[in-house]
Amino acid sequence: MSERDEPVLPRATDRRGPTPSAGRIPLDRVEAVLIEHYPRLVRLAYLTLPGDRGRHRRVLDAHRIVQRALPRLARTVRVDPEADVYAWLRTRIVRAALSAGTLRGVPAVVGLRLFPRAGGVAELALDRSLSAMTPPARAAYALFVLEGLTDAEAARVTDDPEAVRSAHALRERLGADGERALTSTEFDPCVVQTTPDDLLRRRRNHRLTAAAGGLAALAGCVALTAQLMRPATTSPADPAAGPRAASAALDPRHLVRTAPESWADTSRVDLTAWPARGSLAGDAGLLSRALRVWNHPAPSVRRSVAPGATDEGPAHSPQLLYAGELEGRRIVMFYDGRRTVRYTEPVGSGAGEAALDIARADGSGVTDASALVLVRGPSSARYLLAPWISESGLRDLRAPDRFPEPLRTDGGVTPAVPLPPDKGCGAWPALQLRSSTRIVENHRFLLTDLGGAAPAHLTYQPLPVSGRRAHAAARPVEATGPAALMAWSRTSCSLPGLDAGVRAVNTWDFAGQRLPGGGSGTWSCMRADTWQGQGQVVVGMRPDNGRRLLPAGAARDSAACSRFGQHVVASVMYRDKEGNRYLLAAGSRGVTRLTAAGKTASGTTLVVRDPTNTAVEARTRTGEALKPPGTR
Repeated sequence: MSERDEPVLPRATDRRGPTPSAGRIPLDRVEAVLIEHYPRLVRLAYLTLPGDRGRHRRVLDAHRIVQRALPRLARTVRVDPEADVYAWLRTRIVRAALSAGTLRGVPAVVGLRLFPRAGGVAELALDRSLSAMTPPARAAYALFVLEGLTDAEAARVTDDPEAVRSAHALRERLGADGERALTSTEFDPCVVQTTPDDLLRRRRNHRLTAAAGGLAALAGCVALTAQLMRPATTSPADPAAGPRAASAALDPRHLVRTAPESWADTSRVDLTAWPARGSLAGDAGLLSRALRVWNHPAPSVRRSVAPGATDEGPAHSPQLLYAGELEGRRIVMFYDGRRTVRYTEPVGSGAGEAALDIARADGSGVTDASALVLVRGPSSARYLLAPWISESGLRDLRAPDRFPEPLRTDGGVTPAVPLPPDKGCGAWPALQLRSSTRIVENHRFLLTDLGGAAPAHLTYQPLPVSGRRAHAAARPVEATGPAALMAWSRTSCSLPGLDAGVRAVNTWDFAGQRLPGGGSGTWSCMRADTWQGQGQVVVGMRPDNGRRLLPAGAARDSAACSRFGQHVVASVMYRDKEGNRYLLAAGSRGVTRLTAAGKTASGTTLVVRDPTNTAVEARTRTGEALKPPGTR
C-alpha cells in the first residue's frame, strides 16, 4: 500500500480506539491507537505473511509493516465516519502484508536470528494447517479468531471471499484447540527468542553493538505494551530466557530423544515416535558440529533445501533421529516438527565435503514417515526405517508377478537398495514395507525413491464399481494387490518425469474401453502430490496387448484426479493391427457425454475413425464442461 493511500473503510463491528466524529483524524491520534494495539497488529501481520520466508524474516517484516502503517506525508487520515481508527489500521496492515515483497529498512538485526517461542502439539497442528493455506486465508482465520470479525467483514479486509471460505472451514475443523493455539507465543512476534548467527565472522564487540541496535526497535514492542498484554500468553519474558533457549538449541545435551518403545503406545505414529538410533548417537562432538552447521553452514558445506522448506536454524532443541557412520560418512538426522535435517561429513580428510540437506516433513504419518534416506549414491541408497516397520522387502514394479526380495535391516538401516533409473524403464525398484500389528493389522504399502529426503508413497485407485453403485467413487488403496501392481507395472515408467519434492503418487484407473480391432484398454491418471500441496498429473491409456502406456496429457499445479478434481477426460490416437487410425476418448464416472471431431456419444467413452481434428470436450451430469489436462 502506498504511503499516500488513505482508504475509506466500511464500518467495523469491533471498536477500539477513538471513534471519529469527522472524516479526518489527526495523525497523532492514529499513532496513539497504533501504539496501544501494536502487539495485536504485529501478530496479524505475522500470521498473514507468506510462510516460505522463514520465521526470522516474518518477525522482522511484521514489525516493518506495522511501523510503516502511518502515512509519512500526511498530517491527517481520512476515515469513514461509521468506522473507527483501529479498523482503518487493521485493514491497512493486513493488505500491506498480503502485498509484501522484499521489505527493507528498520528494524534490522545483525548477528542474531529471532523466532517466536515454540509451542506444543496444538500449535504444531495449527502451524501445519496455516502453512498449507494462502496468505489471504491465513489473514481471514486470524481476523475470525483474534478480531471477532464476521465472514463479510473479513472478506472486505482481505478482498478475497474464497480465502474467507477456506478460513471458515479451517476454524470449524480445528475448533477451540486452534483458537487457543493462535493466541499462544508460537504466533507472537513480540515475544521472541534469539540464536546467534555468523559468529565466526564477527568480532565480539561488533556483534553485540549491532545486535543491541537491532533489538532496540523490537524492545518498544514490549515496553509500550507491558501493561496491556495478557500475562498468560504475551507477557515479557525473563531477559535471560532468550539466550538460554538459543544456547539449548545448539547443545547436544538438550536434544529430544524418544523412548525406544513409545511408537507402540502413542496416537501420533509419525516422526515424533522415532527413537534416536545409530552407533554415534552419544557422540557429543559430532552432534554439536551438526547443530552448529545447521544453525550457520560454512561456505565449504554443500547445502540443499527442498521445495517448500525453510533454511532457518533450530529455534528450539530438535529431536535426534539418527547418528552413525555409513559408506565412509558420518550422518546425523534431526527432526524439528516441520523439517528433517540431515548432516553428513566425510570420515577421513580429503574424502569429500560436508553436506546439509533440509526437507519438509510436516503432517507425515504411518506411511510417509516410514523411511528416510541416510545416504544416496549414484546407483543405490540406504534408508532408515521407522521403528514400527516389522517387514521390509525390495520389489520391482515392472515385474508385478515377482515376489519381493526380503531386506535384512541392521538397527533399522537397510542395505544398499538400487535406485530407479534416470532414463529408460527396464526395472523400477520399490520398497514394500509392513507395519507392526502392534499399531495396525496387516498393513503393507509401497515406497519408491524419487530423489527426496523420504521415498514417495505409492497408492492405487481401482476402476469404478459397476451396477447400482456405478456412481460411487472408489477410494485409493495401498498399491500391493494384483490389480494395483499390474497398473503400476505400466505407469511407473512415467515417474522420471515428475518434479522434485514428491510426497505421494496415486494411479487412478478411471475408465475402461473396448479397443478397435479387439482387446481392451484402461485409462489411468497418475497424480503426484508434493510436500507443498501442488499436484502434477500424467494421463494415459494402457492397452491390454502391450506394456507401453500411451500418453494422453499432463499438467502441473492442477487439482485434477484428486478429491478436489474428481472429473477428468483424455484422448489418444490409436492404430489397430491393420493400421487404421482412431481417436479414442474417455472420461471418468461423472462424464455423461463426449464430443470430438464432430461426433458425440453418450457415456464415458468415444471412438472416432480418421478424425479431422483431435479436440475433445466432455460434459458431466451436472453440465460442467471438461477438457483434457494441460489444455485450455
